[in-house]
Amino acid sequence: MTHRFRWFLVLAVCGLGSPFAEAADPAVARGFDVLHYGVRLDPDLDAKTLRGRETIRLALTRAGQRELAFDAGALDIDSVQYEGRELAFSKEGKQLKLALPEGSPAGKTLEISLAYRGAPTYGLEFHPEEKQIYTIFSTSQWMVAIDAPDERASFALSVALPASFDAIGHGKAKVERIDAKQRLFQWQQKVPVPSFVYGFAAGEFAAADTRAHGVALRMLARDPPPESLRRVFADTGDMLAFFGERAGVRYEGRYDQALVVKTVGQELAGFSLLSEAYGQEVLEDAKNEGLIAHEAAHQWWGIGTTCRDWGHFWLNEGFATFMAAAYLEHRFGKDEYLKSVARWRERTARLVAEGKNHALVYQQWKPSGDDRAVVYQRGAYVLHLLRERLGEEKFWKGIRDYTREHRGRSVETADFQRAMQRSSGQDLDGFFRQQVYGSGGLD
Repeated sequence: MTHRFRWFLVLAVCGLGSPFAEAADPAVARGFDVLHYGVRLDPDLDAKTLRGRETIRLALTRAGQRELAFDAGALDIDSVQYEGRELAFSKEGKQLKLALPEGSPAGKTLEISLAYRGAPTYGLEFHPEEKQIYTIFSTSQWMVAIDAPDERASFALSVALPASFDAIGHGKAKVERIDAKQRLFQWQQKVPVPSFVYGFAAGEFAAADTRAHGVALRMLARDPPPESLRRVFADTGDMLAFFGERAGVRYEGRYDQALVVKTVGQELAGFSLLSEAYGQEVLEDAKNEGLIAHEAAHQWWGIGTTCRDWGHFWLNEGFATFMAAAYLEHRFGKDEYLKSVARWRERTARLVAEGKNHALVYQQWKPSGDDRAVVYQRGAYVLHLLRERLGEEKFWKGIRDYTREHRGRSVETADFQRAMQRSSGQDLDGFFRQQVYGSGGLD
């Protein structure tokens, strides 16, 4: 049961609130809180299709809840069961709606079972010629889920793969032989995280294993020999240690990375995916490792602490962009950090000149190239300006306090502002009004 749902129950029991008063809480507005997903996938790499079986355990947050709505992309739902009985359902666009047979009290835990199939055109990348398959961004294209970042749940994933494949997922895999041609890879994500960071990557990979700063590291790629893989990801352990120190929260568990056919880079819980072409850039110049640092930083800012909705997406991406530059400063010196700052300032100036600059907080997230520039580059630049304003000691203390306080939670920009004000002892209302909630300036 999540923190937000426990708090809702306290309010309801004590008579201090109601589902209507708590409507700002997404879990209450939704009517239920997902606790756990369990998924078995059987993909067909050549046909670019999949079949899936799934269980969803959830707790109702409103008494008398009669309908459950999930995101299901373009999946075809074959059956839904609850307590051994077929459950009525309908698919409306990308949304799956389930009709509960009777109203139940708030707090009741239910388990729903589903069978589905699909041919995802995105969300799950099929590359039969390169013998790779991996997830990217849109989880509800390959499993039924709640796409919203505020919904955190534990996750168990099993994927049937060719016997020649290796794979990474959420932690160390348990592998079982299905037959001479297939093996079943199984992973457990025990700490609840948002569904957009669920996933796996598999293929005929070469692997390299190492350990740094107390963290087990695994690296996969199609072509490079192990020594080249270790060169690409040579600083990963140092990155995790650096971010852990800046966050005030040490990295726990293992961390895996894979170079796949193509991707702009993606963070997932406990691992990240980057492109083969990017790996070559890092081999040619280690100072190109900013994207590796960006995806690693998301383990704290974006996964450990997550924006409550996409309108506050800068708390994920602006932070990761800034933290990657802070790592380059740590690794290569102040000039590398200032090069990043100059690029952020230049991109912000272009947004201003083109009339496309606006607040970091969105009423509705619109993922165009310019909107991404606002969230990523201008978001990082605003953090740089805040660092300049507060000074090193107060700024980094605020970052540590904010990250520790909200670890495992979904947040809004106001949470960040309050943490920085408490830690610095300064009134930052004017700064946030201008730079975050307003269109800001260049200094």
